[in-house]
Amino acid sequence: MADVLYTSKATAVGGREGHVKSSDSNIDMDLVKPGTSGGTNPEQLFAAGYSSCFDGALNLIASKESKEIDSEITAAVSLVKDTSDDGFKIAVELKALIGGVSQSEAEDLVEKAHEFCPYSKATRGNIDVKLTVETK
Repeated sequence: MADVLYTSKATAVGGREGHVKSSDSNIDMDLVKPGTSGGTNPEQLFAAGYSSCFDGALNLIASKESKEIDSEITAAVSLVKDTSDDGFKIAVELKALIGGVSQSEAEDLVEKAHEFCPYSKATRGNIDVKLTVETK
């Protein structure tokens, strides 16, 4: 394994209808099936992580290119049917809303962020990720 910079730990008990808690207790939530109220689900947690990581990568890339941006990233994580084994898989749409640059500059920054973001690297070739870019 490469040089570890940070490790986060969370423990889940009971699967999709159980409980998840991080080692520092910042996350301490009941889990529910998607579309059910009263808790969160793995897709929501993945969407929160991916959107925040991607926004950080986008802003880092922009700063390296001396571009001052205002950005908002929404990750839509979908649970979809996997036709290869009758199971399930996830797909993601990352919607970037970016101010301070032109549409073409925003698209370029998002592509570069997608190459750099650790979540994008981890999912590359494993799940479908669609990028949508809009300027404000």
